[in-house]
Order: sequence, then C-alpha cells, then structure tokens
Amino acid sequence: MSVYTKETVSIILGGGAGSRLSPLTASRSKPAVPIAGKYRLVDIPISNCINSNLNRIFVLTQFNSASLNQHIKNTYHFSAFSSGFVDILAAEQTPDNPGWFQGTADAVRQSLRHLDKMDFEYVLILSGDQLYQMDFSKMIDEHKKSGAALTIATIPVGDREAPEFGILKSNEENVITSFIEKPNKELLPNWISDTGAAMQDQGRNYLASMGIYVFNKEILYQLLNQVHPNATDFGKEIIPDSIANYKVISYQYDGYWTDIGNIYSFFEANIALTDDIPPFNLFDNAQTVYTRARMLPPAKISGTIINKALVAEGCIIHAAAIAKSVIGIRSRIGKDTVINNAYVMGCDYYETIEQIIDKKSKDQPTIGIGERCVIEDAIIDKNCSIGNDVVIRGGAHREKVDHPLYTIKDGIVVVKKGAIIPNGYII
Repeated sequence: MSVYTKETVSIILGGGAGSRLSPLTASRSKPAVPIAGKYRLVDIPISNCINSNLNRIFVLTQFNSASLNQHIKNTYHFSAFSSGFVDILAAEQTPDNPGWFQGTADAVRQSLRHLDKMDFEYVLILSGDQLYQMDFSKMIDEHKKSGAALTIATIPVGDREAPEFGILKSNEENVITSFIEKPNKELLPNWISDTGAAMQDQGRNYLASMGIYVFNKEILYQLLNQVHPNATDFGKEIIPDSIANYKVISYQYDGYWTDIGNIYSFFEANIALTDDIPPFNLFDNAQTVYTRARMLPPAKISGTIINKALVAEGCIIHAAAIAKSVIGIRSRIGKDTVINNAYVMGCDYYETIEQIIDKKSKDQPTIGIGERCVIEDAIIDKNCSIGNDVVIRGGAHREKVDHPLYTIKDGIVVVKKGAIIPNGYII
C-alpha cells in the first residue's frame, strides 16, 4: 500500500440536478452521463485517483443516482488482498439530519461519519463532472511540503471563462491571498495573476479554482462541524473563510481541463477527442481511463468512409460517411447515412433479428440509426430508434427548443434517451 493510499481518502461529489446539461440528465446524474462512446464522466476522477495510487474512494450521490450506482458496482472491484474500494454514499435521512444534501459542503459534512473509523491524514475532494488527467500525488506532496491547511488546484483561464469560476490571487510562495466567486467582467482587471509566460501568451491571465481540494483532516472537520456548521457550499462559504484564517496554497495545473457544465462544453469535449492529437489523451499507458469491462465483439464496418472518428466496440455500421464524430457502444447505423460533427451514444442492448424483422414489417424504426439519414451538429442519446430518411441538423442559427423527442441548446440538437423518430422526420 503506497503512502498516498494510507494517508488520503478521496471524496467525489456526484453533483446536483445537472439542469444545464439537460436533457442528458433527465434520467441520470451528471457523473453517469456517457462520454467518449464507452465511459461515464465519473470514470475520469476515479481513474485519476487510481493512477495516483489513491484507492480509498467515496462517491456522494443524490439525484437520479440509480444508473451511477449500478455502473460503479459493476466496474470497480479491488483484490481481496487490497484495502481499496469505490463506495457509494447516497444522501440519507438520519435522526439528527432529516434533509437531503444542500450543497457541496453539506454533502461532505453529512458523509464524514462514514469516515470516522478510517485512518487518514488528508481528504481529497473532487468533482464528478470534469474532464482532465492529473497526478494527485504531486498535489498532495506540495500540500505536505507547504504545511498548508488546504491546497486548491488552480488553472489559468482567460477573460471569457473567468466570470464562471472562483478566481484567486497568490503570492510568490503560492499562498492564496484573496478569492472572489464568479466575478463580474468589470472586476477582472483587479484579478490578473502571473500565470507564466506560456499561459499569458494564450491570454490566460486569471487563476481559477478547479474545485479540487486537499484538506488536512482536522481542519476539514473543524470547518464543517464547528466553524461553519450551517455552510452548504465550498466555493461560496468554506473557501473564502479558509483563505482569511488558514494557510491556503494554490497548486497550478497547466494541462487540459474542462468543466462539463453545459451541453456546449460537453459536446465540444467529446468532438475534440477525434482530433489527430486530442487535448485529452485516451491512449496514455500511464493515465489509463478505467470503465466497465464489457464482453462485446469488435466493431463491424461495411462500405463506410470514416475520417476523424472514435468508434466504440460492438458497433454494426453500414453508413456512407462518418466524420468528426464519436460513435458509442452497440451503435447500429444503416446504409447511405451521413454523420458529421455528432456524438452518437449507442445502446445498452441489441435487438434480436426477430425483433428487427417484426419492426420492419410494421414500418417501425429499429434501435439505432436507419438508412439514408443525415445527422449533423447533434447528440443522439442512448437507445434511440431513428427511422429511414431522417434529417437532424443543428447549427449556430438554431433557436432554443424543447420538444418531447429532442432539445436544441447552443445550436446542438440533442435527441432524448430512448426517443423514437419516425421515417422521414426532419429536425
């Protein structure tokens, strides 16, 4: 067992209702949303922990948590000779606390009693809906060397992103001296930091909190139970007070990181994976992204021109062309269909030959995407049945729409999970 395993417990926050990512979060929590065709968002922080030799992990859940619970139960099994685990801590009513989680800080506070029996010095707190690859052991080392009560992972951001984050300033020793949550644009000139020449050349002049924290155990317990027993949020309440009263340091991260906060950022993060050299590297031996091991056959592709695409296992594809797209597990795509700049999430199961024949005899769409379809600037959620000759086109000109079968947000058409789109339908 590594020193980090023995000293640190990791807590991954399952997130709130995830309304900005709706309709993808209509029946699942944000960390359970499929990403890159075969993973779930929660696989990212869990994999980062495992790759950092941190294998005592709690995932706090509340909203739409059934599929997330099932995924974690089916995926993360450690050896009988290991002390490692990935455990779900669901919001629960108790005699002394009859309410649900009220925010990030409240969720951790309500869960501390499950940690009491464990031996640890540090608590690593993570978000369940971010895409990045990070060695947390380096951050923990810096935390220990500095003698800080709290270390906050930070990333340089530009003018456009800064108002969406907590922005901070630090001195030469990386000690954080001031913090502001989601500043208005007119305040930004006062919050410029020395982020280094490379970051400044990209216009990334502000240090933003990544929502990744290392706390000393005693300090965390004090803050949540004694100093701020009614505080609900880390960013708005716990962090500003900690900076004023304790030594808090910034750990600057300069790799790729994106917060999957809305449909546009989710879509862009997935499509970016199709680049020749993507910003997030799924092919890194040292930073494996773990997920459920499915016993699926290889993808089968017939007569399709594919350019810059990820195609997951278990697919059966007869499309004419697929470009700049992610095709998820068990996807079936019919002849002469063209898919461009789209994320097709795939399916949880296959229809049998008998079911397919029966549906075709009734002129009903089968699971997957039919023949002669055009799909562009779109997300097709799981288990959709899209008929023949269907056209689904997003674009910057498209206005916001919420329809029983689909939603249009940020110019992206999102076909809802399990939707049945009849033959010839145009979106």
